[in-house]
Amino acid sequence: MENGVVTVNRKNHESKANSTITIKGFMSLLMKSVDENGDGSKRVISLGMGDPTLTTYFPISTVAEEAVSEALQSHKFRGYAPTAGLPQARIAIAEYLSRDLPYQLSSEDVYITCGCTQAIDVSVAMLARPGANILLPRPGFPLYELSASFRGVEVRHYDLLPEKGWEVDLDVVEALADQNTVALVIINPGNPCGNVYSYHHLEKIAETAKRIATIVIADEVYGHLAFAGKPFVPMGIFGSIVPVLTLGSFSKRWIVPGWRLGWFVTNDPSGTFRNPKVDERIKKYFDLLGGPATFIQAALPQIIAHTEEVFFKKTIDNLRHAAYICCKELKDNPYIICPYKPEGSMAMMVRLNLSLLEDISDDIDFCFKLAKEESVIILPGTAVGLNNWIRIIFATDPFALLEGLKRVKSFCERHARKCLKTTE
Repeated sequence: MENGVVTVNRKNHESKANSTITIKGFMSLLMKSVDENGDGSKRVISLGMGDPTLTTYFPISTVAEEAVSEALQSHKFRGYAPTAGLPQARIAIAEYLSRDLPYQLSSEDVYITCGCTQAIDVSVAMLARPGANILLPRPGFPLYELSASFRGVEVRHYDLLPEKGWEVDLDVVEALADQNTVALVIINPGNPCGNVYSYHHLEKIAETAKRIATIVIADEVYGHLAFAGKPFVPMGIFGSIVPVLTLGSFSKRWIVPGWRLGWFVTNDPSGTFRNPKVDERIKKYFDLLGGPATFIQAALPQIIAHTEEVFFKKTIDNLRHAAYICCKELKDNPYIICPYKPEGSMAMMVRLNLSLLEDISDDIDFCFKLAKEESVIILPGTAVGLNNWIRIIFATDPFALLEGLKRVKSFCERHARKCLKTTE
Protein backbone atom coordinates (compact mmCIF):
# COMPACT_ATOMS: atom_id res chain seq x y z
CA MET A 1 0.00 0.00 0.00
CA GLU A 2 3.05 2.21 -0.27
CA ASN A 3 2.09 4.30 -3.27
CA GLY A 4 0.52 7.63 -4.19
CA VAL A 5 1.75 10.73 -5.99
CA VAL A 6 3.60 13.92 -5.22
CA THR A 7 4.82 16.78 -7.37
CA VAL A 8 8.41 17.72 -6.59
CA ASN A 9 10.89 20.24 -7.85
CA ARG A 10 14.10 18.47 -8.61
CA LYS A 11 17.55 19.18 -10.12
CA ASN A 12 20.37 16.65 -9.74
CA HIS A 13 17.98 14.74 -7.43
CA GLU A 14 17.57 17.85 -5.26
CA SER A 15 15.50 20.68 -6.76
CA LYS A 16 14.12 22.61 -9.69
CA ALA A 17 12.77 20.56 -12.64
CA ASN A 18 9.07 19.73 -12.28
CA SER A 19 8.00 16.09 -12.28
CA THR A 20 5.07 14.19 -10.82
CA ILE A 21 6.03 10.83 -9.31
CA THR A 22 4.64 8.12 -7.06
CA ILE A 23 5.97 7.50 -3.57
CA LYS A 24 7.64 4.35 -4.87
CA GLY A 25 9.13 6.51 -7.60
CA PHE A 26 10.35 8.88 -4.91
CA MET A 27 12.06 5.97 -3.19
CA SER A 28 13.74 5.04 -6.46
CA LEU A 29 15.08 8.57 -6.93
CA LEU A 30 16.42 8.57 -3.40
CA MET A 31 18.15 5.25 -4.09
CA LYS A 32 19.75 6.79 -7.17
CA SER A 33 21.12 9.52 -4.94
CA VAL A 34 22.68 6.80 -2.80
CA ASP A 35 24.22 5.22 -5.91
CA GLU A 36 25.70 8.57 -6.92
CA ASN A 37 27.75 8.42 -3.73
CA GLY A 38 29.71 5.77 -5.58
CA ASP A 39 32.08 4.36 -2.99
CA GLY A 40 29.64 1.98 -1.30
CA SER A 41 31.26 2.70 2.05
CA LYS A 42 27.95 2.68 3.92
CA ARG A 43 25.21 0.09 3.64
CA VAL A 44 21.85 1.52 2.69
CA ILE A 45 19.36 1.86 5.56
CA SER A 46 15.78 2.43 4.47
CA LEU A 47 13.43 4.10 6.91
CA GLY A 48 11.16 5.13 4.08
CA MET A 49 9.05 2.14 3.01
CA GLY A 50 6.36 0.52 5.12
CA ASP A 51 7.31 -3.06 4.33
CA PRO A 52 8.13 -5.02 7.51
CA THR A 53 9.28 -8.03 5.48
CA LEU A 54 12.50 -6.19 4.62
CA THR A 55 13.87 -7.34 8.00
CA THR A 56 13.82 -10.63 9.87
CA TYR A 57 12.82 -8.69 12.99
CA PHE A 58 9.18 -9.17 11.93
CA PRO A 59 8.82 -12.87 11.01
CA ILE A 60 5.81 -14.45 9.33
CA SER A 61 3.47 -16.78 11.21
CA THR A 62 4.17 -20.44 10.49
CA VAL A 63 0.40 -20.97 10.56
CA ALA A 64 0.06 -18.63 7.58
CA GLU A 65 2.83 -20.35 5.61
CA GLU A 66 1.42 -23.82 6.26
CA ALA A 67 -2.14 -22.79 5.38
CA VAL A 68 -1.08 -21.32 2.04
CA SER A 69 1.08 -24.34 1.25
CA GLU A 70 -1.78 -26.70 2.06
CA ALA A 71 -4.24 -24.72 -0.09
CA LEU A 72 -1.80 -24.64 -3.00
CA GLN A 73 -0.91 -28.32 -2.82
CA SER A 74 -4.54 -29.37 -2.57
CA HIS A 75 -4.93 -28.52 -6.29
CA LYS A 76 -8.47 -27.33 -5.49
CA PHE A 77 -7.83 -23.62 -5.96
CA ARG A 78 -6.32 -23.21 -9.41
CA GLY A 79 -9.37 -21.62 -11.00
CA TYR A 80 -11.01 -18.22 -10.82
CA ALA A 81 -12.63 -17.13 -7.58
CA PRO A 82 -16.00 -15.35 -7.61
CA THR A 83 -15.43 -11.66 -8.23
CA ALA A 84 -16.47 -10.73 -4.68
CA GLY A 85 -14.12 -13.39 -3.27
CA LEU A 86 -14.30 -17.02 -2.20
CA PRO A 87 -17.37 -17.54 0.04
CA GLN A 88 -15.30 -19.13 2.82
CA ALA A 89 -12.88 -16.18 2.80
CA ARG A 90 -15.73 -13.66 2.98
CA ILE A 91 -17.28 -15.55 5.90
CA ALA A 92 -13.93 -15.66 7.72
CA ILE A 93 -13.37 -11.91 7.34
CA ALA A 94 -16.94 -11.12 8.42
CA GLU A 95 -16.48 -13.22 11.56
CA TYR A 96 -13.01 -11.76 12.24
CA LEU A 97 -14.21 -8.14 12.03
CA SER A 98 -17.42 -8.87 13.94
CA ARG A 99 -15.42 -9.82 17.05
CA ASP A 100 -14.97 -6.11 17.76
CA LEU A 101 -18.42 -4.90 16.73
CA PRO A 102 -21.77 -4.64 18.55
CA TYR A 103 -23.47 -6.37 15.61
CA GLN A 104 -22.72 -9.27 13.30
CA LEU A 105 -21.44 -8.70 9.79
CA SER A 106 -22.65 -10.94 6.99
CA SER A 107 -20.43 -12.41 4.31
CA GLU A 108 -22.51 -10.29 1.92
CA ASP A 109 -21.00 -7.19 3.55
CA VAL A 110 -17.47 -8.31 2.59
CA TYR A 111 -15.68 -7.99 -0.75
CA ILE A 112 -12.17 -9.38 -1.17
CA THR A 113 -9.70 -6.99 -2.82
CA CYS A 114 -6.18 -7.14 -4.14
CA GLY A 115 -4.68 -5.48 -1.08
CA CYS A 116 -6.00 -2.34 0.55
CA THR A 117 -4.77 -0.38 -2.48
CA GLN A 118 -7.57 -1.82 -4.59
CA ALA A 119 -10.07 -1.27 -1.78
CA ILE A 120 -9.15 2.43 -1.79
CA ASP A 121 -9.69 2.73 -5.52
CA VAL A 122 -12.99 0.86 -5.34
CA SER A 123 -14.30 3.10 -2.56
CA VAL A 124 -13.53 6.27 -4.51
CA ALA A 125 -14.86 4.83 -7.79
CA MET A 126 -18.13 3.80 -6.12
CA LEU A 127 -18.76 7.34 -4.90
CA ALA A 128 -17.62 9.28 -7.97
CA ARG A 129 -20.21 11.44 -9.74
CA PRO A 130 -20.19 14.86 -11.43
CA GLY A 131 -19.34 17.60 -8.93
CA ALA A 132 -18.45 15.20 -6.10
CA ASN A 133 -15.82 16.05 -3.50
CA ILE A 134 -14.09 13.94 -0.87
CA LEU A 135 -12.53 15.04 2.45
CA LEU A 136 -9.01 13.71 2.99
CA PRO A 137 -6.63 14.07 5.95
CA ARG A 138 -3.46 16.15 5.76
CA PRO A 139 -0.99 14.58 6.26
CA GLY A 140 -2.40 11.42 4.81
CA PHE A 141 -1.94 8.60 2.34
CA PRO A 142 -1.71 10.11 -1.17
CA LEU A 143 -3.20 7.16 -3.02
CA TYR A 144 -6.65 8.58 -2.20
CA GLU A 145 -5.77 11.78 -3.99
CA LEU A 146 -4.43 9.89 -6.99
CA SER A 147 -7.57 7.78 -7.24
CA ALA A 148 -9.80 10.83 -6.87
CA SER A 149 -7.96 12.64 -9.66
CA PHE A 150 -8.53 9.70 -12.02
CA ARG A 151 -12.23 9.65 -11.10
CA GLY A 152 -12.80 13.39 -11.42
CA VAL A 153 -13.55 13.77 -7.71
CA GLU A 154 -12.49 17.05 -6.09
CA VAL A 155 -10.18 16.66 -3.09
CA ARG A 156 -10.63 18.86 -0.04
CA HIS A 157 -8.05 18.48 2.72
CA TYR A 158 -8.72 18.81 6.42
CA ASP A 159 -5.84 19.07 8.89
CA LEU A 160 -4.74 16.59 11.51
CA LEU A 161 -3.62 18.35 14.69
CA PRO A 162 -0.20 17.22 15.99
CA GLU A 163 -0.66 19.07 19.28
CA LYS A 164 -3.78 16.95 19.89
CA GLY A 165 -2.36 13.59 18.96
CA TRP A 166 -3.08 14.10 15.26
CA GLU A 167 -6.83 14.23 15.87
CA VAL A 168 -9.15 15.34 13.07
CA ASP A 169 -9.91 19.06 12.98
CA LEU A 170 -13.66 18.56 13.02
CA ASP A 171 -14.47 22.27 12.75
CA VAL A 172 -12.60 22.39 9.45
CA VAL A 173 -14.38 19.23 8.29
CA GLU A 174 -17.76 20.88 8.82
CA ALA A 175 -16.58 24.05 7.06
CA LEU A 176 -15.34 22.11 4.02
CA ALA A 177 -18.37 19.90 3.53
CA ASP A 178 -21.30 20.69 1.27
CA GLN A 179 -24.12 18.84 -0.47
CA ASN A 180 -21.61 17.29 -2.91
CA THR A 181 -19.36 15.75 -0.26
CA VAL A 182 -19.44 11.99 -0.81
CA ALA A 183 -17.15 10.79 1.99
CA LEU A 184 -14.91 11.65 4.91
CA VAL A 185 -11.72 9.54 4.96
CA ILE A 186 -9.95 8.65 8.20
CA ILE A 187 -6.87 6.47 8.70
CA ASN A 188 -6.66 4.69 12.05
CA PRO A 189 -4.13 3.65 13.27
CA GLY A 190 -2.54 6.49 11.42
CA ASN A 191 -0.25 6.42 8.43
CA PRO A 192 1.86 8.55 8.32
CA CYS A 193 1.44 9.88 11.87
CA GLY A 194 1.40 6.79 14.09
CA ASN A 195 -1.65 8.00 16.01
CA VAL A 196 -4.43 5.81 17.46
CA TYR A 197 -7.85 7.44 17.87
CA SER A 198 -9.85 7.08 21.06
CA TYR A 199 -13.42 5.80 21.21
CA HIS A 200 -14.57 9.31 22.13
CA HIS A 201 -12.86 10.96 19.14
CA LEU A 202 -14.16 8.36 16.70
CA GLU A 203 -17.66 8.87 18.06
CA LYS A 204 -17.31 12.61 17.42
CA ILE A 205 -16.14 11.87 13.88
CA ALA A 206 -19.23 9.71 13.33
CA GLU A 207 -21.53 12.42 14.69
CA THR A 208 -19.85 15.04 12.50
CA ALA A 209 -20.23 12.86 9.40
CA LYS A 210 -23.91 12.41 10.22
CA ARG A 211 -24.39 16.20 10.52
CA ILE A 212 -22.78 16.84 7.15
CA ALA A 213 -24.76 13.94 5.62
CA THR A 214 -21.86 11.89 4.33
CA ILE A 215 -20.35 8.47 4.94
CA VAL A 216 -17.01 7.58 6.55
CA ILE A 217 -14.31 5.64 4.74
CA ALA A 218 -12.25 4.04 7.52
CA ASP A 219 -8.79 2.95 6.38
CA GLU A 220 -7.81 0.33 8.98
CA VAL A 221 -4.94 -1.37 7.18
CA TYR A 222 -2.93 -1.07 10.43
CA GLY A 223 -5.85 -2.33 12.52
CA HIS A 224 -4.84 -3.77 15.93
CA LEU A 225 -1.24 -2.51 15.58
CA ALA A 226 -1.55 -0.29 18.67
CA PHE A 227 1.26 -0.55 21.21
CA ALA A 228 1.14 2.45 23.57
CA GLY A 229 -1.77 1.50 25.80
CA LYS A 230 -4.60 3.06 23.80
CA PRO A 231 -6.62 0.23 22.22
CA PHE A 232 -7.54 0.08 18.57
CA VAL A 233 -11.24 0.88 18.11
CA PRO A 234 -12.79 0.04 14.72
CA MET A 235 -14.87 2.78 13.15
CA GLY A 236 -17.52 0.19 12.34
CA ILE A 237 -18.65 0.35 15.98
CA PHE A 238 -20.39 3.59 15.01
CA GLY A 239 -22.08 2.15 11.92
CA SER A 240 -25.50 2.79 13.48
CA ILE A 241 -24.69 6.53 13.62
CA VAL A 242 -23.25 6.84 10.12
CA PRO A 243 -22.60 4.33 7.31
CA VAL A 244 -18.96 3.20 7.29
CA LEU A 245 -16.89 1.63 4.53
CA THR A 246 -14.09 -0.28 6.26
CA LEU A 247 -10.96 -0.86 4.20
CA GLY A 248 -8.46 -3.33 5.57
CA SER A 249 -5.77 -5.79 4.75
CA PHE A 250 -4.01 -8.94 5.81
CA SER A 251 -0.69 -7.26 4.99
CA LYS A 252 0.45 -5.53 8.16
CA ARG A 253 -0.91 -7.55 11.08
CA TRP A 254 0.22 -10.84 9.54
CA ILE A 255 3.40 -9.33 7.98
CA VAL A 256 2.57 -10.49 4.43
CA PRO A 257 2.13 -7.37 2.26
CA GLY A 258 3.18 -9.26 -0.87
CA TRP A 259 0.18 -11.60 -0.61
CA ARG A 260 -2.06 -8.71 -1.64
CA LEU A 261 -5.17 -9.67 0.28
CA GLY A 262 -7.43 -6.88 1.43
CA TRP A 263 -11.10 -6.16 1.99
CA PHE A 264 -13.84 -3.64 1.33
CA VAL A 265 -16.56 -3.98 3.96
CA THR A 266 -19.89 -2.21 4.43
CA ASN A 267 -20.53 -1.50 8.12
CA ASP A 268 -24.13 -0.47 7.89
CA PRO A 269 -26.61 -2.01 10.34
CA SER A 270 -29.20 0.59 9.26
CA GLY A 271 -29.14 -0.78 5.71
CA THR A 272 -28.07 2.23 3.61
CA PHE A 273 -25.80 0.08 1.46
CA ARG A 274 -28.56 -2.49 1.07
CA ASN A 275 -30.36 -0.15 -1.31
CA PRO A 276 -30.74 -2.38 -4.40
CA LYS A 277 -29.16 0.22 -6.71
CA VAL A 278 -26.14 0.69 -4.43
CA ASP A 279 -25.74 -3.04 -3.92
CA GLU A 280 -25.92 -3.70 -7.65
CA ARG A 281 -23.40 -0.94 -8.40
CA ILE A 282 -20.87 -2.43 -5.99
CA LYS A 283 -21.32 -5.94 -7.38
CA LYS A 284 -21.01 -4.83 -10.99
CA TYR A 285 -17.87 -2.87 -10.26
CA PHE A 286 -16.26 -5.91 -8.66
CA ASP A 287 -17.03 -7.83 -11.84
CA LEU A 288 -14.42 -5.60 -13.49
CA LEU A 289 -11.70 -6.45 -10.99
CA GLY A 290 -9.34 -9.29 -10.29
CA GLY A 291 -8.83 -10.22 -6.66
CA PRO A 292 -5.98 -11.99 -4.87
CA ALA A 293 -4.79 -15.45 -5.91
CA THR A 294 -7.49 -18.05 -5.21
CA PHE A 295 -5.24 -20.23 -3.05
CA ILE A 296 -4.36 -17.23 -0.83
CA GLN A 297 -8.07 -16.62 -0.29
CA ALA A 298 -8.61 -20.30 0.43
CA ALA A 299 -5.97 -20.26 3.16
CA LEU A 300 -7.54 -17.31 4.93
CA PRO A 301 -10.06 -19.11 7.19
CA GLN A 302 -7.37 -21.40 8.61
CA ILE A 303 -4.95 -18.50 9.13
CA ILE A 304 -7.49 -16.40 11.01
CA ALA A 305 -8.70 -19.34 13.10
CA HIS A 306 -5.31 -20.72 14.11
CA THR A 307 -2.84 -17.84 14.38
CA GLU A 308 -1.89 -17.73 18.05
CA GLU A 309 -2.03 -14.56 20.13
CA VAL A 310 1.68 -14.90 20.91
CA PHE A 311 2.45 -14.08 17.26
CA PHE A 312 0.50 -10.82 17.43
CA LYS A 313 2.00 -9.96 20.82
CA LYS A 314 5.52 -10.41 19.46
CA THR A 315 4.79 -8.00 16.60
CA ILE A 316 3.35 -5.43 19.01
CA ASP A 317 6.32 -5.78 21.38
CA ASN A 318 8.76 -5.31 18.50
CA LEU A 319 6.93 -2.23 17.23
CA ARG A 320 6.84 -0.74 20.74
CA HIS A 321 10.58 -1.31 21.15
CA ALA A 322 11.39 0.14 17.74
CA ALA A 323 9.24 3.22 18.41
CA TYR A 324 11.00 3.70 21.76
CA ILE A 325 14.42 3.63 20.07
CA CYS A 326 13.22 6.10 17.47
CA CYS A 327 11.87 8.59 20.01
CA LYS A 328 14.93 8.25 22.27
CA GLU A 329 17.36 8.99 19.45
CA LEU A 330 15.31 11.88 18.11
CA LYS A 331 15.11 13.44 21.58
CA ASP A 332 18.88 13.97 21.39
CA ASN A 333 18.66 15.58 17.94
CA PRO A 334 17.77 19.32 18.19
CA TYR A 335 17.43 19.57 14.41
CA ILE A 336 14.33 17.35 14.36
CA ILE A 337 11.23 17.94 16.48
CA CYS A 338 8.94 15.08 17.50
CA PRO A 339 5.59 16.62 18.56
CA TYR A 340 3.88 13.35 19.44
CA LYS A 341 5.18 9.87 20.19
CA PRO A 342 3.71 7.16 17.95
CA GLU A 343 1.04 4.92 19.45
CA GLY A 344 0.46 2.54 16.56
CA SER A 345 1.08 1.60 12.93
CA MET A 346 4.69 1.58 11.73
CA ALA A 347 5.34 5.25 10.98
CA MET A 348 5.72 8.65 12.60
CA MET A 349 5.92 12.26 11.44
CA VAL A 350 8.59 14.64 12.73
CA ARG A 351 9.30 18.27 11.87
CA LEU A 352 12.60 19.58 10.55
CA ASN A 353 14.02 22.55 12.45
CA LEU A 354 15.31 24.23 9.30
CA SER A 355 16.29 27.38 11.19
CA LEU A 356 19.22 25.40 12.61
CA LEU A 357 20.37 24.06 9.25
CA GLU A 358 22.53 26.13 6.94
CA ASP A 359 22.22 24.73 3.43
CA ILE A 360 18.98 22.72 3.55
CA SER A 361 16.14 24.47 1.74
CA ASP A 362 13.25 22.12 2.55
CA ASP A 363 12.29 18.53 3.36
CA ILE A 364 12.94 17.29 -0.18
CA ASP A 365 16.41 18.82 -0.19
CA PHE A 366 17.05 17.29 3.23
CA CYS A 367 16.07 13.77 2.14
CA PHE A 368 18.04 13.76 -1.12
CA LYS A 369 21.19 15.08 0.52
CA LEU A 370 20.76 12.63 3.40
CA ALA A 371 20.49 9.74 0.93
CA LYS A 372 23.57 10.88 -0.97
CA GLU A 373 25.78 11.58 2.04
CA GLU A 374 24.62 8.98 4.56
CA SER A 375 22.86 6.26 2.51
CA VAL A 376 19.74 6.64 4.66
CA ILE A 377 16.34 6.71 2.95
CA ILE A 378 13.55 8.75 4.56
CA LEU A 379 10.37 10.02 2.89
CA PRO A 380 9.93 13.82 2.68
CA GLY A 381 6.76 15.06 4.35
CA THR A 382 5.79 16.81 1.12
CA ALA A 383 4.96 13.35 -0.24
CA VAL A 384 2.18 12.98 2.35
CA GLY A 385 1.03 16.59 2.37
CA LEU A 386 3.16 18.24 5.05
CA ASN A 387 6.04 20.43 3.92
CA ASN A 388 9.26 20.50 5.95
CA TRP A 389 8.34 17.39 7.88
CA ILE A 390 9.64 13.86 7.29
CA ARG A 391 8.02 10.43 7.70
CA ILE A 392 10.12 7.82 9.48
CA ILE A 393 9.24 4.12 9.25
CA PHE A 394 10.44 2.44 12.45
CA ALA A 395 9.34 -1.11 11.54
CA THR A 396 12.87 -2.39 11.03
CA ASP A 397 15.46 -4.17 13.11
CA PRO A 398 16.73 -2.09 16.08
CA PHE A 399 20.37 -2.13 14.98
CA ALA A 400 19.60 -0.68 11.56
CA LEU A 401 17.19 1.83 13.10
CA LEU A 402 19.75 2.99 15.64
CA GLU A 403 22.51 3.25 13.05
CA GLY A 404 20.23 5.09 10.62
CA LEU A 405 19.16 7.68 13.20
CA LYS A 406 22.77 8.23 14.30
CA ARG A 407 23.66 8.94 10.67
CA VAL A 408 20.73 11.38 10.49
CA LYS A 409 22.11 13.23 13.52
CA SER A 410 25.63 13.31 12.04
CA PHE A 411 24.19 14.69 8.81
CA CYS A 412 22.32 17.43 10.70
CA GLU A 413 25.42 18.39 12.69
CA ARG A 414 27.45 18.61 9.49
CA HIS A 415 24.85 20.96 7.97
CA ALA A 416 24.27 23.03 11.11
CA ARG A 417 24.56 26.80 10.86
CA LYS A 418 28.13 27.91 11.50
CA CYS A 419 27.17 30.17 14.40
CA LEU A 420 25.64 27.15 16.15
CA LYS A 421 28.78 25.09 15.58
CA THR A 422 30.85 27.89 17.07
CA THR A 423 28.54 28.10 20.09
CA GLU A 424 28.72 24.36 20.60
